[in-house]
Amino acid sequence: MTRKTPSTEQPLVLVVDDYADAREMCSEFLKFSGYRVEEAADGVEAIEKATEFLPAIILMDLSLPRLDGWEATRRLKKDARTQHIPIIALTGHALAGHAEGAQDAGCDAFLTKPCLPDAMLAEVKRVLEVAKSEDAKAANANAKSTKSEPAVTKTGAP
Repeated sequence: MTRKTPSTEQPLVLVVDDYADAREMCSEFLKFSGYRVEEAADGVEAIEKATEFLPAIILMDLSLPRLDGWEATRRLKKDARTQHIPIIALTGHALAGHAEGAQDAGCDAFLTKPCLPDAMLAEVKRVLEVAKSEDAKAANANAKSTKSEPAVTKTGAP
């Protein structure tokens, strides 16, 4: 694997996990893979950093102190400033219904911990590609709707 040189062009990933070792491991692997990374240790900090940095994607542990990942995700998805940011739920609980519950909270994808770094990276890339494709479709639809609207001009009425 070749190391990519980080730059401001690379997507910013917000890694949210209360377990410092897990946060560090995930962050270092993402940095090694060419991403810029910010970290948060709980749901409150996740909301603050998401609002401040507007990351391209968030990796959100669901079991967090102060404010859990479920509620942090709900709040981020309700906020116009952050609702567009894709969120990948990370949890050590692989119980039936957790993936569905994460999706209901607003998560765009779901990974069970521990997950292999390559699997996490593949999911980050996949979700970013989906988001990029959706942004392009929305921009295209926006461009078409503004072109098809008749121009309103005022004329000097007699």
